[in-house]
Amino acid sequence: MAAATAAISRTSAAAVAGNNSSEFRFFLSCDISLPLTFRVLQAPIPPPAQDGLDKKVSELFVECKLYIDGVQFGLPVNTRLESSGPPYCWNELITLCTKYRDLTSLAQLAFTVWDVSSGEGSSVVGGATIFLFNSKKQLKTGRQKLRLWPQKEADGRVPTTTPGKVPKHERGEIERLERLVNKYERGQIQHVDWLDRLAFSAVDRVKEKEGERLENSFPSLVVEFCSFEHRVVFQESGANFYAPAPVSLSNELVTVWDPELGRTNPSEHKQLKLARSLTRGIIDKDLKPSSNERKLLQRIIKYPPTRDIQADEKQLIWKFRFSLMSEKKALTKFVRSVDWSDIQEAKQAIELIGKWETIDVADALELLSPDFKSEEVRAYAVSVLERADDEEMQCYLLQLVQALRFERSDKSCLAHFLVNRALSNIEIASFLRWYVVVELHNPAYARRYYSTYDMLEDEMMKMVAREDGDEDGFRLWQSLSRQTELTAQLCSIMKDVKNVRGSAQKKVEKLRQLLSGVFSELTNFDEPIRSPLAPKLLLTGVVPQESSIFKSALTPLRLTFKTASGGASKIIFKKGDDLRQDQLVIQMVSLMDRLLKLENMDLHLTPYRVLATGQDEGMVEFIPSASLAQILSDHRSITSYLQKFHPDEDGPFGITAQCLETFIKSCAGYSVITYIMGVGDRHLDNLLLRDDGCLFHVDFAFILGRDPKPFPPPMKLCKEMVEAMGGAESQYYTRFKSYCCEAYNILRNNSSLILNLFKLMERSNIPDISSDENGTLKLQEKFRLDLDDEEAIHFFQALINESVSALFPQMVETIHRWAQYWR
Repeated sequence: MAAATAAISRTSAAAVAGNNSSEFRFFLSCDISLPLTFRVLQAPIPPPAQDGLDKKVSELFVECKLYIDGVQFGLPVNTRLESSGPPYCWNELITLCTKYRDLTSLAQLAFTVWDVSSGEGSSVVGGATIFLFNSKKQLKTGRQKLRLWPQKEADGRVPTTTPGKVPKHERGEIERLERLVNKYERGQIQHVDWLDRLAFSAVDRVKEKEGERLENSFPSLVVEFCSFEHRVVFQESGANFYAPAPVSLSNELVTVWDPELGRTNPSEHKQLKLARSLTRGIIDKDLKPSSNERKLLQRIIKYPPTRDIQADEKQLIWKFRFSLMSEKKALTKFVRSVDWSDIQEAKQAIELIGKWETIDVADALELLSPDFKSEEVRAYAVSVLERADDEEMQCYLLQLVQALRFERSDKSCLAHFLVNRALSNIEIASFLRWYVVVELHNPAYARRYYSTYDMLEDEMMKMVAREDGDEDGFRLWQSLSRQTELTAQLCSIMKDVKNVRGSAQKKVEKLRQLLSGVFSELTNFDEPIRSPLAPKLLLTGVVPQESSIFKSALTPLRLTFKTASGGASKIIFKKGDDLRQDQLVIQMVSLMDRLLKLENMDLHLTPYRVLATGQDEGMVEFIPSASLAQILSDHRSITSYLQKFHPDEDGPFGITAQCLETFIKSCAGYSVITYIMGVGDRHLDNLLLRDDGCLFHVDFAFILGRDPKPFPPPMKLCKEMVEAMGGAESQYYTRFKSYCCEAYNILRNNSSLILNLFKLMERSNIPDISSDENGTLKLQEKFRLDLDDEEAIHFFQALINESVSALFPQMVETIHRWAQYWR
């Protein structure tokens, strides 16, 4: 059997059992090439008295045996499970020494539950056995409910006297529903969120009703087997062990097993090796593609990085590899076409990569994705990154830190590159340190990031102060370490403020009291601390009277810091909120702003700074602004608000032309970016407007198409924004649509860079990215790479019209305003 990794089910016991049933819940979590592993979770309620559990059971002893062909295999595994009473909550791992690959088709597990709570010896609660393979020789997966035979030890013989499987004629409605739930969790039933909620509510009602009747008085045992991506079928070595089912004359489906399914065809493999033979290298150097082959190669080269290359396409690229060496965009496709398991072919590929036309930084990022394992290829990608300046490096730093987990060693070329670049730029050093610190909480990669952290600290401490008066390495590292001390103190303050009962004003008074009293050292730092959000900015202390809190369940702090230059820096500190997704979105806004400006298109975006200092804490730059909801409430319209700050009797709508232009451009920029990123949950409270006309978005809890509201529009473009531009027939609205289409095409031309950055974030544990395997593909769909620039303009104009005319979002917005009013 091929190796595959198990996925842990989160289904609660309530979803499995009725309230009055007795279930001993087990968990099987294992790799198919590793030993069998069980995790005991819980058993809700003891069975009725007639089932042998007429007293309160507080301590149970579970015995698990493996039988192969009716003979006990290995020693039994026992575990003592203690609980104070129902529900019996257990969380203990049980591991058998036998591996899946050692099993036979008649292998079965025997479970016996003993009651040892009396202290006068043990008595049998019940036992059950279960075959690991079904009648079709398929490995059983998912949840399996077994009937415990009261006061009877599990019997592992074939046939067994304690079968855990309930006969069909004895199964009730609960058993039927449980089998359907099991199929649903294995992905055999399509998931429809709104319908699933209704269905599971109905299932719970049926279980309560059935549980009250106590039709099934047997205690039950629930065993959770791991699920795999594909069906695992038992097969003896050699010919296919399972004979195909006889073909019937009825219309029912027939399952036929193909023992060669998924295997390489020997003749095709031989032909492919001959076609790619290295002895033809001399001939290949002179090969030139025909006109049709050239068109096909160009089409393959233009594939987005998320698209797989077919076998015949790989063969074509390999055949004309020498003529493609002047095409820098073809290198990533060539690397994907190499058979890296062939030592000779891999060796020649490495030689060709060194002679290839140097690729762009965007393509180098693709070579750092998990798709590329070769250390030489990854080292080449790092050598290309060395050509990027510090400003460009900061645009990709978050993704490069994530790429460390795909390296084959702790002290890789990428790790050394990041550390060396940090030594010459304090901003990169500060952000690198924070990005690494956040990843230390991930147990799967903690060792990798601890190694990088130690490398950064060791190398920085060795730095000697330069003649231009810069600090030495020790003082620089200390200045970065004090950032962590500051965040720890802010966490303590926030905890004390949240514990204050009463109005928001009382919480503000408590905050200022703490800053002036217990934490008075924060008002004037002994030494300036580099701002975590802007490391070149030196903070000298907090101003208590200018610090406050936001009205929110998490009570974020709004702090005003004095700076060494005599100015002020306003920062929002949050605890209890994962800011990594907001940090990623703002980073992409900053990147897209840079890409647009490189094309001489400034859309007056506001990429405020966000930094996650932990998995549930972080800092946000405070930008003085007002929400559109507040503006419309106080001023009736956006135009009236802008007239207050930038009046001009001769200007359009009584506003200065520059202010209106800023508003139109910022609306266009964020309309395009939020559409591409699939930002959801847009309402007038998370659309903010500065007094200079810059509109910007905040709160990015939903991205890549996720939205808690039904029927969301393609982009957030409310009628009040259109009215501020003079209406849908005005020249300013036409100019807005022109800016949108131009920006959309510029970003489409840079789609490979954006997709590569998202590809590097796929395993970052950021909620909306890690929960959706197709997140990068959803992002790719937004670019509509199948269209040319002119077609893309028509497509995006249609999206704008659809968003403006959408009626349902206006109804949802009205409901949202009412809800906000009655808070």
